[in-house]
Order: sequence, then C-alpha cells, then structure tokens
Amino acid sequence: MTSYRQVLAVPGMAPLLGVSLLARTAITADVMALTLFVVLGLELSYAAAGGVAAALTAGVALGGPLLGRMIDSRGLRLVLLVTVTAQVVFWLGVPVLPYGFLLVASFVAGLLMVPAQAVSRQAIAAMTTAQQRRAAFALESVQGELSYIVGPAVVILGAATVSPDVVAWGVGAAILAGGVGIALLNPPMHARDEADAAAAERPPRRQWLDARMIAALTMAFGTTTLLSGVDLAIVATLREAGQVSWAAVVVVVFGVSSVIGGLVYGALTRPLPTWLLLALLGLVTIPAGLAHDWQWLCVAVVGSGLLTAPTLGTVADAVSRLAPPGVRGEVTGLQSSAQSAGFALGSPLVGVAIDLSVPAGGFATAGLAGLAAAGTGYLLSRRSPARTAGTSRATSDLSSHNSSASRPARTGRFSDSRRVGPARR
Repeated sequence: MTSYRQVLAVPGMAPLLGVSLLARTAITADVMALTLFVVLGLELSYAAAGGVAAALTAGVALGGPLLGRMIDSRGLRLVLLVTVTAQVVFWLGVPVLPYGFLLVASFVAGLLMVPAQAVSRQAIAAMTTAQQRRAAFALESVQGELSYIVGPAVVILGAATVSPDVVAWGVGAAILAGGVGIALLNPPMHARDEADAAAAERPPRRQWLDARMIAALTMAFGTTTLLSGVDLAIVATLREAGQVSWAAVVVVVFGVSSVIGGLVYGALTRPLPTWLLLALLGLVTIPAGLAHDWQWLCVAVVGSGLLTAPTLGTVADAVSRLAPPGVRGEVTGLQSSAQSAGFALGSPLVGVAIDLSVPAGGFATAGLAGLAAAGTGYLLSRRSPARTAGTSRATSDLSSHNSSASRPARTGRFSDSRRVGPARR
C-alpha cells in the first residue's frame, strides 16, 4: 500500500478525491433519477424515460470538450460557477417541468454537467509525479466504481421510500455540494513546470490529435461500449432464467471485482499496455455467456470486473500524457465524450445481438467490440513516431509491454464514466 499512501499524502489529493466522489456519485445516479421521475412521477412510458436519458447523455458527450476548452482558457472556477448554477436550476425545476420542456432541459443540463471526473483526472496529472500517477489513476478508477455501486442504489431506495421529486432535489443538492467543494479546493490544472507552457501556447489541434491520441480515445470508446453491453447482457440472461431480480447482485459483484482489480493493478510494479488490457477484458467477457443462472453469472463476471478498472485507468493515464499542457482540459473532455458515446452505443448494439440470437450473443458482441477497439488502438498507436519524450512515454503505455515510466490504471465504470440505466462517464 506504499504507493497509495504516497498518493494520498500529496497535499490536497485526499480532499479532492473525497469531494469528487460525492459529485460523481450524484452524477452517476442522474439518469436513474430522471428515469424514475418520468415513469413514476409523470406516469409516462419507459420509452419516454429513455428519451430524457438520451438527451442528457447527448448533452454530456457534446459538452465535455467544450467545458474542457473553457477550463483551459478561462480557468476552473468560472466553469464550475456556470455548471453548478445550471445544475441547481435544472434539478429544482425537474418536478414542475412538463415532459417536452424536460426533454430540452435535460440536454442543456448534460451540456453543462459539472465536469467532476474530467477535473479530477486533470488535477491528478498535475499534482502527481510520473512514479505516482498509475496508483493515483487506480484510485480514480476505484472512485468511479464506488459511485456506480452507491449512486443508483440510493436513488432507487429514495424513490421507493420517499418520492421521485425529493430524489431529484437530492441529486441536485449533492451535485451542488460536490461542485462547490471542488471550487473551494481549486486544484491545480497544470503542474508547476507546465504552467508557463500552458499559458504561453495553445497548440493547434492537428499537432496533438494524431494517431496516438485517436488510439487512446478509440480504446476509451471501446471499453465503455463493452461495459454497457455487459450490463444489458446480464439483465437479458437473468430475465431468460426467470431470475431478473438477482441482476443487482451480479452487478455489485462486478463492481466489487473492479474495485479489487483497480487496487491490485495500481500497486503492481510492471503494468500492462492499454491495448493488451482491453483485449484481455474482451476475451474474458465472451465466455460469461455460458452462465445460465445468477450464481454462475456472479462467478463469470469476476474476470471482467478485475480488468475493468485497470483498463479504464490506463486509458486515462495515457490520455493525460499525450495531452499538451495548454489543451489538457479539452483532451480530457474528449475522453469523457468518447466514453459517453461508448455507453450510448453499447446497449443498442448488444440489444440487437440478443434479439437476433440469445443472451450469450450479447456477451460475445460486447467482448468482440472490446477486441476490435484494442486491435484498432494497437495499430493506430504504432503508426507514427513520438515527437517528444512525454508522448513517447504515453505511446509506450499504449502499445509497449515493456514501458517503464509511470503508468496507468480506470472512469467512471458508469462514469465520469458507464452509462446504462445509471451512468458511468
């Protein structure tokens, strides 16, 4: 645990992770809160609830890079002021908005979502040394898993015992508290030796959006496509077995396995490259379709869970290394958008496979999507030589088994990271 103690001893790191966890837990639960409000509060269909969820997700995907660019140019506190205000107005208004207005407002709320995960990733890159970064991103990945386990469960319990209206206000209050907490901490977005470079220049997009960056973003997209597909395949498998009420148990086992995997991986001295981790995640996901009851499915998803946090963490670390200081906010926002797009695609993609075959086909499709993204990422990351020492280390993280600089670890399975029902951005 030495590496984790060193990370938590970094001034400001422990408070940042704590406040960020609060904000991310609320953000992870936002789709579930809106779904329950539309179905129980407005007494509309699940299709109508899906429309609101899709609008929010689309807004998040489009808003990530825009907010990141604002952080780069205007500073963190201004962005937090704008986004926290937007969230307070939205969640206070949810109980009184008719469906049509709620649909539009959800898109705007997604566009102006508090960038808790992106900010924590940027701050981790700025506050840690190269040797500390892999363990730090492992903790960030574990944080995402915890938010996924806790957030939706609290929302469901609240809707069942209180009311969807109160739950909506509670989600808004938690986002407010998290956003204000981050603003008060005001973590650095650039390391001291990067601050001058970030202020002096903003390199053109063609200089940094190269094959290596596209490789990292492709693998971010592929990982969340796989994860959101697995969630749907779990539900489909248990529904066919008449055990759908046990789906929550299987998902919790998945989440706890990911927490364990992230902590173990972050403490290793010799990490694996991102493409290999994603390929392994895809391979171990496919056989999960052989399980036909909840007990065996709990066993089957452990392998995927153990690799989830490490894979997402390596992506986050690699993206932070490839991003020039002057555009790191925009790049981190692009990563969040890629992951949101993966969550949005995974469910319908796997749903079609399940409808055309059997639930096992859902696990196979999700695993093959991960393998395809891993192969694409590997090929792209080797297309062009690195131009700087920093990008050389990042390329090594993406494609070399023997990289030796600091390394990776996972977003938000649903969160700042997964998104199906709930949401990992």
